[in-house]
Amino acid sequence: MIEDCFYDSYDTKDSLHFESKVVHGGLGCDPITGAVSFPIFQSATFRHKDFDVSTGYTYTRLKNPTREELERTMAILEGGTAGFAFSSGQAANMSVFGILRPGDHVLLSDDIYGGTYRIGEDIFKNQGCVFTYVDMADTEAVRAAIGPSTKMLFVETPTNPMMKVADIRKLSEIAKEIGALLVVDNTFLTPYFQRPISLGADIVVHSGTKYLCGHNDVIAGIVVVNTPELEAHFQLQLKSRGNGLAPFDSWLLLRGLKTLCLRMEKHNENAALVAKWLREQPKVKKVYYAGFEDHVGYAISKSQSTGFGGMISFEVDTLETAKSLLTKTNMILFAESLGGTETLITYPLTQTHESIPADIREKLGINDRFLRISIGIEKVEDIIADLAQAMEA
Repeated sequence: MIEDCFYDSYDTKDSLHFESKVVHGGLGCDPITGAVSFPIFQSATFRHKDFDVSTGYTYTRLKNPTREELERTMAILEGGTAGFAFSSGQAANMSVFGILRPGDHVLLSDDIYGGTYRIGEDIFKNQGCVFTYVDMADTEAVRAAIGPSTKMLFVETPTNPMMKVADIRKLSEIAKEIGALLVVDNTFLTPYFQRPISLGADIVVHSGTKYLCGHNDVIAGIVVVNTPELEAHFQLQLKSRGNGLAPFDSWLLLRGLKTLCLRMEKHNENAALVAKWLREQPKVKKVYYAGFEDHVGYAISKSQSTGFGGMISFEVDTLETAKSLLTKTNMILFAESLGGTETLITYPLTQTHESIPADIREKLGINDRFLRISIGIEKVEDIIADLAQAMEA
Protein backbone atom coordinates (compact mmCIF):
# COMPACT_ATOMS: atom_id res chain seq x y z
CA MET A 1 0.00 0.00 0.00
CA ILE A 2 1.08 3.58 -0.56
CA GLU A 3 0.62 4.21 3.18
CA ASP A 4 3.50 1.80 3.80
CA CYS A 5 5.89 3.88 1.69
CA PHE A 6 6.17 7.11 3.70
CA TYR A 7 9.41 9.00 3.47
CA ASP A 8 11.29 9.23 6.76
CA SER A 9 10.62 12.96 6.79
CA TYR A 10 6.84 12.50 6.73
CA ASP A 11 6.57 12.41 10.50
CA THR A 12 8.09 15.88 10.71
CA LYS A 13 5.07 17.43 8.99
CA ASP A 14 3.17 17.81 12.27
CA SER A 15 5.69 20.48 13.24
CA LEU A 16 5.37 22.45 10.01
CA HIS A 17 3.51 25.73 9.76
CA PHE A 18 0.20 25.78 7.88
CA GLU A 19 1.81 27.57 4.93
CA SER A 20 4.17 24.62 4.50
CA LYS A 21 1.56 21.93 5.10
CA VAL A 22 -0.66 23.33 2.37
CA VAL A 23 2.18 23.12 -0.15
CA HIS A 24 3.40 19.63 0.74
CA GLY A 25 0.07 18.00 1.56
CA GLY A 26 -0.30 14.55 3.03
CA LEU A 27 2.46 12.47 1.43
CA GLY A 28 3.87 15.49 -0.37
CA CYS A 29 5.07 13.53 -3.38
CA ASP A 30 4.62 10.03 -4.71
CA PRO A 31 6.55 7.73 -2.33
CA ILE A 32 6.97 5.07 -5.02
CA THR A 33 8.43 7.13 -7.88
CA GLY A 34 9.36 10.36 -6.10
CA ALA A 35 7.16 12.40 -8.45
CA VAL A 36 6.96 15.89 -6.93
CA SER A 37 3.53 16.43 -8.47
CA PHE A 38 1.40 13.73 -6.91
CA PRO A 39 0.30 11.46 -9.80
CA ILE A 40 -3.15 11.24 -11.32
CA PHE A 41 -4.14 7.61 -10.88
CA GLN A 42 -6.59 7.61 -13.77
CA SER A 43 -7.70 4.01 -13.31
CA ALA A 44 -11.10 2.56 -12.56
CA THR A 45 -9.71 -0.69 -11.17
CA PHE A 46 -6.49 -2.09 -9.66
CA ARG A 47 -4.76 -5.43 -10.10
CA HIS A 48 -4.41 -7.72 -7.09
CA LYS A 49 -0.92 -9.02 -6.34
CA ASP A 50 -2.13 -12.51 -5.55
CA PHE A 51 -5.10 -14.42 -4.19
CA ASP A 52 -6.27 -12.60 -1.06
CA VAL A 53 -3.40 -10.11 -1.40
CA SER A 54 -4.36 -6.50 -2.13
CA THR A 55 -2.43 -3.31 -2.77
CA GLY A 56 -5.05 -1.54 -0.68
CA TYR A 57 -6.85 -0.35 -3.79
CA THR A 58 -9.48 -2.30 -5.69
CA TYR A 59 -11.90 0.10 -7.41
CA THR A 60 -11.80 3.89 -7.68
CA ARG A 61 -15.36 4.34 -6.44
CA LEU A 62 -14.14 2.93 -3.13
CA LYS A 63 -10.68 4.49 -2.93
CA ASN A 64 -8.25 6.14 -5.33
CA PRO A 65 -4.68 7.21 -4.47
CA THR A 66 -5.07 10.73 -5.89
CA ARG A 67 -8.35 11.36 -4.11
CA GLU A 68 -6.89 9.83 -0.97
CA GLU A 69 -3.98 12.29 -1.03
CA LEU A 70 -6.45 15.17 -1.28
CA GLU A 71 -8.54 13.75 1.57
CA ARG A 72 -5.41 13.21 3.68
CA THR A 73 -4.30 16.78 3.00
CA MET A 74 -7.66 18.31 3.92
CA ALA A 75 -7.74 16.36 7.19
CA ILE A 76 -4.31 17.77 8.05
CA LEU A 77 -5.31 21.34 7.15
CA GLU A 78 -8.62 21.28 9.05
CA GLY A 79 -7.20 19.36 12.02
CA GLY A 80 -9.61 16.43 11.67
CA THR A 81 -9.21 12.67 11.80
CA ALA A 82 -10.25 12.07 8.19
CA GLY A 83 -11.28 13.90 5.04
CA PHE A 84 -13.61 12.94 2.19
CA ALA A 85 -13.71 14.38 -1.32
CA PHE A 86 -17.05 14.46 -3.14
CA SER A 87 -18.12 15.25 -6.69
CA SER A 88 -19.64 18.61 -5.60
CA GLY A 89 -20.42 20.70 -2.56
CA GLN A 90 -24.03 19.57 -2.92
CA ALA A 91 -22.91 15.92 -2.87
CA ALA A 92 -20.93 16.63 0.30
CA ASN A 93 -23.97 18.20 1.95
CA MET A 94 -26.19 15.34 0.85
CA SER A 95 -23.86 12.98 2.67
CA VAL A 96 -23.89 15.20 5.76
CA PHE A 97 -27.68 15.17 5.87
CA GLY A 98 -27.52 11.44 5.24
CA ILE A 99 -26.74 11.13 8.96
CA LEU A 100 -30.35 12.13 9.72
CA ARG A 101 -33.22 9.77 10.43
CA PRO A 102 -36.98 10.40 10.08
CA GLY A 103 -38.14 12.77 12.78
CA ASP A 104 -34.73 14.36 13.32
CA HIS A 105 -34.71 18.13 13.69
CA VAL A 106 -32.01 20.40 12.21
CA LEU A 107 -31.24 24.05 12.90
CA LEU A 108 -29.68 25.96 10.00
CA SER A 109 -28.51 29.51 9.33
CA ASP A 110 -31.51 31.60 8.27
CA ASP A 111 -29.78 32.92 5.13
CA ILE A 112 -28.26 29.58 4.19
CA TYR A 113 -27.09 29.00 0.61
CA GLY A 114 -30.08 28.18 -1.60
CA GLY A 115 -28.70 24.79 -2.61
CA THR A 116 -28.44 23.70 1.03
CA TYR A 117 -31.96 24.96 1.66
CA ARG A 118 -33.18 22.93 -1.30
CA ILE A 119 -31.57 19.73 0.00
CA GLY A 120 -33.43 20.13 3.26
CA GLU A 121 -36.81 21.26 2.01
CA ASP A 122 -37.13 19.29 -1.22
CA ILE A 123 -35.38 16.04 -0.30
CA PHE A 124 -34.90 15.33 3.39
CA LYS A 125 -38.13 16.97 4.50
CA ASN A 126 -39.92 14.37 2.37
CA GLN A 127 -38.08 11.72 4.37
CA GLY A 128 -39.52 12.99 7.64
CA CYS A 129 -36.77 15.37 8.77
CA VAL A 130 -37.65 18.79 10.19
CA PHE A 131 -35.73 22.00 9.42
CA THR A 132 -35.77 25.30 11.28
CA TYR A 133 -33.93 28.38 10.03
CA VAL A 134 -32.55 30.69 12.69
CA ASP A 135 -30.05 33.52 13.01
CA MET A 136 -27.09 31.47 14.24
CA ALA A 137 -25.35 34.66 15.34
CA ASP A 138 -28.04 34.93 18.05
CA THR A 139 -27.27 32.14 20.50
CA GLU A 140 -30.44 32.84 22.49
CA ALA A 141 -32.51 32.39 19.34
CA VAL A 142 -30.66 29.13 18.72
CA ARG A 143 -31.46 27.87 22.21
CA ALA A 144 -35.11 28.88 21.81
CA ALA A 145 -35.38 26.94 18.55
CA ILE A 146 -34.05 23.67 20.01
CA GLY A 147 -36.54 20.84 20.35
CA PRO A 148 -36.42 17.35 21.83
CA SER A 149 -35.45 15.85 18.46
CA THR A 150 -32.76 18.38 17.48
CA LYS A 151 -29.84 16.33 16.18
CA MET A 152 -27.80 18.78 14.11
CA LEU A 153 -26.80 22.44 13.98
CA PHE A 154 -25.67 23.45 10.48
CA VAL A 155 -24.05 26.85 10.28
CA GLU A 156 -22.36 29.01 7.68
CA THR A 157 -20.04 31.61 9.15
CA PRO A 158 -19.79 34.11 7.61
CA THR A 159 -23.14 33.39 6.02
CA ASN A 160 -23.94 33.52 2.34
CA PRO A 161 -24.88 36.25 1.43
CA MET A 162 -25.62 38.37 4.53
CA MET A 163 -22.17 37.91 6.10
CA LYS A 164 -23.49 37.09 9.56
CA VAL A 165 -20.89 35.71 11.94
CA ALA A 166 -21.74 32.94 14.40
CA ASP A 167 -19.77 32.05 17.51
CA ILE A 168 -18.57 28.50 16.76
CA ARG A 169 -17.41 27.88 20.33
CA LYS A 170 -20.81 28.78 21.80
CA LEU A 171 -22.67 26.76 19.18
CA SER A 172 -20.44 23.81 20.00
CA GLU A 173 -21.32 24.13 23.67
CA ILE A 174 -25.03 24.20 22.82
CA ALA A 175 -24.71 21.19 20.51
CA LYS A 176 -22.85 19.16 23.12
CA GLU A 177 -25.45 20.00 25.78
CA ILE A 178 -28.18 18.37 23.71
CA GLY A 179 -26.10 15.62 22.08
CA ALA A 180 -26.33 17.14 18.60
CA LEU A 181 -23.71 17.45 15.87
CA LEU A 182 -22.28 20.83 14.92
CA VAL A 183 -21.60 21.16 11.18
CA VAL A 184 -19.75 24.25 9.95
CA ASP A 185 -19.61 25.29 6.30
CA ASN A 186 -16.12 26.77 6.08
CA THR A 187 -16.24 27.61 2.37
CA PHE A 188 -15.86 31.38 2.75
CA LEU A 189 -12.81 31.39 5.03
CA THR A 190 -11.07 28.04 4.38
CA PRO A 191 -8.78 26.46 6.99
CA TYR A 192 -6.25 29.18 6.28
CA PHE A 193 -8.39 31.73 8.11
CA GLN A 194 -10.66 29.52 10.26
CA ARG A 195 -10.47 25.97 11.66
CA PRO A 196 -13.87 25.02 13.08
CA ILE A 197 -12.82 21.62 14.47
CA SER A 198 -10.37 23.35 16.81
CA LEU A 199 -13.32 25.48 17.97
CA GLY A 200 -15.55 22.48 18.71
CA ALA A 201 -17.20 21.56 15.41
CA ASP A 202 -17.82 17.89 14.63
CA ILE A 203 -17.95 18.19 10.84
CA VAL A 204 -16.52 20.78 8.47
CA VAL A 205 -17.87 21.01 4.94
CA HIS A 206 -16.61 22.95 1.92
CA SER A 207 -17.64 23.66 -1.58
CA GLY A 208 -14.16 22.80 -2.84
CA THR A 209 -15.13 24.50 -6.09
CA LYS A 210 -14.49 27.84 -4.44
CA TYR A 211 -11.35 28.98 -2.60
CA LEU A 212 -9.80 25.55 -2.11
CA CYS A 213 -9.59 25.07 -5.88
CA GLY A 214 -9.31 28.80 -6.51
CA HIS A 215 -9.34 28.73 -10.30
CA ASN A 216 -12.97 28.15 -11.33
CA ASP A 217 -12.13 24.88 -13.07
CA VAL A 218 -13.29 22.15 -10.66
CA ILE A 219 -16.63 21.17 -9.11
CA ALA A 220 -15.89 19.50 -5.77
CA GLY A 221 -17.02 19.06 -2.19
CA ILE A 222 -14.99 18.34 0.95
CA VAL A 223 -15.98 16.94 4.34
CA VAL A 224 -13.62 16.67 7.33
CA VAL A 225 -14.66 14.90 10.55
CA ASN A 226 -13.28 14.39 14.04
CA THR A 227 -14.41 10.91 15.15
CA PRO A 228 -14.11 7.31 13.91
CA GLU A 229 -17.91 6.99 13.97
CA LEU A 230 -18.29 9.88 11.56
CA GLU A 231 -15.49 8.48 9.41
CA ALA A 232 -17.47 5.25 9.03
CA HIS A 233 -20.59 7.15 7.94
CA PHE A 234 -18.82 9.07 5.17
CA GLN A 235 -16.88 6.05 3.98
CA LEU A 236 -20.22 4.31 3.49
CA GLN A 237 -21.61 7.35 1.69
CA LEU A 238 -18.76 7.35 -0.83
CA LYS A 239 -18.92 3.61 -1.29
CA SER A 240 -22.68 3.37 -1.71
CA ARG A 241 -23.65 6.64 -3.38
CA GLY A 242 -20.68 6.61 -5.76
CA ASN A 243 -20.20 10.37 -5.40
CA GLY A 244 -16.44 10.51 -4.87
CA LEU A 245 -14.33 13.11 -6.64
CA ALA A 246 -12.65 11.89 -9.85
CA PRO A 247 -8.84 11.47 -9.90
CA PHE A 248 -8.14 14.35 -12.29
CA ASP A 249 -10.38 16.75 -10.35
CA SER A 250 -8.68 15.62 -7.13
CA TRP A 251 -5.32 16.46 -8.68
CA LEU A 252 -6.52 19.90 -9.79
CA LEU A 253 -7.73 20.60 -6.28
CA LEU A 254 -4.40 19.47 -4.82
CA ARG A 255 -2.66 21.83 -7.22
CA GLY A 256 -4.94 24.70 -6.28
CA LEU A 257 -4.32 24.15 -2.57
CA LYS A 258 -0.61 24.82 -3.00
CA THR A 259 -1.30 28.55 -3.47
CA LEU A 260 -4.19 28.79 -0.99
CA CYS A 261 -2.33 30.93 1.53
CA LEU A 262 -1.06 33.40 -1.05
CA ARG A 263 -4.47 33.70 -2.68
CA MET A 264 -6.42 34.10 0.57
CA GLU A 265 -4.12 36.89 1.72
CA LYS A 266 -4.70 38.76 -1.54
CA HIS A 267 -8.47 38.15 -1.51
CA ASN A 268 -8.55 39.44 2.06
CA GLU A 269 -6.44 42.51 1.31
CA ASN A 270 -8.41 43.46 -1.80
CA ALA A 271 -11.81 42.91 -0.20
CA ALA A 272 -11.04 45.24 2.69
CA LEU A 273 -10.20 48.04 0.26
CA VAL A 274 -13.18 47.42 -2.03
CA ALA A 275 -15.61 47.24 0.91
CA LYS A 276 -14.32 50.57 2.24
CA TRP A 277 -14.68 52.14 -1.22
CA LEU A 278 -18.22 50.81 -1.67
CA ARG A 279 -19.27 52.30 1.66
CA GLU A 280 -18.26 55.73 0.40
CA GLN A 281 -20.38 55.58 -2.78
CA PRO A 282 -23.67 57.53 -2.78
CA LYS A 283 -25.45 54.88 -4.86
CA VAL A 284 -24.56 52.15 -2.35
CA LYS A 285 -27.04 52.03 0.51
CA LYS A 286 -25.52 49.27 2.65
CA VAL A 287 -22.41 47.09 2.58
CA TYR A 288 -22.29 43.66 4.24
CA TYR A 289 -18.68 42.82 5.08
CA ALA A 290 -17.43 40.96 8.15
CA GLY A 291 -14.22 42.98 8.27
CA PHE A 292 -15.81 46.29 9.26
CA GLU A 293 -15.03 47.15 12.88
CA ASP A 294 -18.67 48.12 13.42
CA HIS A 295 -19.93 44.76 12.10
CA VAL A 296 -21.93 43.13 14.90
CA GLY A 297 -19.83 39.99 14.60
CA TYR A 298 -16.43 41.68 14.33
CA ALA A 299 -15.21 40.73 17.82
CA ILE A 300 -16.27 37.11 17.29
CA SER A 301 -14.46 37.04 13.94
CA LYS A 302 -11.29 38.30 15.57
CA SER A 303 -11.56 35.62 18.25
CA GLN A 304 -12.06 32.63 15.95
CA SER A 305 -10.52 33.53 12.60
CA THR A 306 -7.42 35.24 11.31
CA GLY A 307 -8.96 36.98 8.30
CA PHE A 308 -12.29 38.09 6.84
CA GLY A 309 -12.06 36.57 3.37
CA GLY A 310 -12.93 37.99 -0.02
CA MET A 311 -16.73 38.13 0.06
CA ILE A 312 -18.82 41.31 0.08
CA SER A 313 -22.55 41.87 -0.38
CA PHE A 314 -24.12 45.26 -0.90
CA GLU A 315 -27.41 46.97 -1.69
CA VAL A 316 -27.60 49.79 -4.21
CA ASP A 317 -30.16 52.55 -4.66
CA THR A 318 -32.13 51.27 -7.65
CA LEU A 319 -32.69 48.22 -9.83
CA GLU A 320 -31.15 50.18 -12.68
CA THR A 321 -27.89 50.63 -10.74
CA ALA A 322 -27.87 46.91 -9.95
CA LYS A 323 -28.37 46.02 -13.61
CA SER A 324 -25.63 48.40 -14.66
CA LEU A 325 -23.16 46.82 -12.24
CA LEU A 326 -24.06 43.36 -13.49
CA THR A 327 -23.87 44.07 -17.19
CA LYS A 328 -21.49 46.98 -17.71
CA THR A 329 -18.40 45.85 -15.87
CA ASN A 330 -15.52 44.92 -18.16
CA MET A 331 -12.92 43.03 -16.14
CA ILE A 332 -15.34 41.91 -13.41
CA LEU A 333 -17.44 38.97 -14.59
CA PHE A 334 -21.20 38.55 -14.06
CA ALA A 335 -21.17 34.87 -13.11
CA GLU A 336 -22.23 32.48 -10.40
CA SER A 337 -19.79 30.97 -7.90
CA LEU A 338 -17.01 32.60 -5.92
CA GLY A 339 -13.51 32.11 -4.60
CA GLY A 340 -11.59 32.10 -7.86
CA THR A 341 -8.75 34.30 -8.98
CA GLU A 342 -11.18 36.41 -11.02
CA THR A 343 -13.56 38.91 -9.42
CA LEU A 344 -17.15 37.74 -9.93
CA ILE A 345 -20.36 39.65 -9.32
CA THR A 346 -23.58 37.73 -8.65
CA TYR A 347 -27.31 38.48 -8.35
CA PRO A 348 -28.51 36.35 -5.41
CA LEU A 349 -32.19 37.01 -6.09
CA THR A 350 -32.16 34.85 -9.23
CA GLN A 351 -28.90 32.94 -8.85
CA THR A 352 -27.58 31.64 -5.52
CA HIS A 353 -30.81 32.13 -3.56
CA GLU A 354 -33.55 31.61 -6.12
CA SER A 355 -34.70 28.50 -4.18
CA ILE A 356 -35.41 30.57 -1.06
CA PRO A 357 -39.10 31.64 -0.76
CA ALA A 358 -39.67 35.27 -1.72
CA ASP A 359 -40.96 36.32 1.71
CA ILE A 360 -37.85 34.93 3.42
CA ARG A 361 -35.55 36.62 0.89
CA GLU A 362 -37.30 39.95 1.41
CA LYS A 363 -37.09 39.63 5.20
CA LEU A 364 -33.36 38.97 4.97
CA GLY A 365 -32.83 41.89 2.58
CA ILE A 366 -32.14 39.88 -0.57
CA ASN A 367 -34.06 42.16 -2.92
CA ASP A 368 -33.73 43.27 -6.53
CA ARG A 369 -31.06 45.83 -5.56
CA PHE A 370 -28.88 43.34 -3.68
CA LEU A 371 -25.55 42.17 -5.13
CA ARG A 372 -22.76 39.84 -4.00
CA ILE A 373 -19.19 40.19 -5.14
CA SER A 374 -16.34 37.72 -4.83
CA ILE A 375 -13.18 39.78 -4.84
CA GLY A 376 -10.40 38.27 -6.91
CA ILE A 377 -6.64 38.71 -6.82
CA GLU A 378 -6.37 41.33 -9.58
CA LYS A 379 -4.87 44.75 -8.90
CA VAL A 380 -7.38 46.32 -6.53
CA GLU A 381 -7.32 49.67 -8.35
CA ASP A 382 -8.62 47.88 -11.46
CA ILE A 383 -11.47 46.25 -9.50
CA ILE A 384 -12.53 49.59 -8.07
CA ALA A 385 -12.20 51.42 -11.39
CA ASP A 386 -14.39 48.82 -13.11
CA LEU A 387 -17.08 49.09 -10.42
CA ALA A 388 -16.95 52.89 -10.60
CA GLN A 389 -17.42 53.10 -14.37
CA ALA A 390 -20.23 50.54 -14.34
CA MET A 391 -22.02 52.32 -11.51
CA GLU A 392 -22.03 55.56 -13.44
CA ALA A 393 -22.64 54.08 -16.91
